[in-house]
Amino acid sequence: VQLQASGGGLVQAGGSLRLSCSASGRTFSTYGWFRQAPGKEREFVAGTRWSGSTTKYADSVKGRFTISRDTANNSVYLKMNSLKPEDTAVYYCAADGRSLIWSSMGQQNYYDYWGQGTQVTVSS
Repeated sequence: VQLQASGGGLVQAGGSLRLSCSASGRTFSTYGWFRQAPGKEREFVAGTRWSGSTTKYADSVKGRFTISRDTANNSVYLKMNSLKPEDTAVYYCAADGRSLIWSSMGQQNYYDYWGQGTQVTVSS
């Protein structure tokens, strides 16, 4: 079982990027995106159940980021609009076999599988 994150890059403030997370080997019930900026702890960004019934966003990205899933490609995406320099971080996708409740989606310890990170750099 492997999670593969991709789509990071360098973008100017106000720009957009779409991150992808593809899962090989199985389909998980909950997916999440987390990020870690230099010198800071890893933090929750967004999460979704594979069913699409529940999504959750960090307050800092609400209205700018959208998490979605592609059942045909067994992938989850994070569309990031209106990017800010403070969004600069390594972004990680994570997954778990359980359908996490909304209050648990933001907690890293509930996710058993993690992909490698993808760097997002937003220049001012």
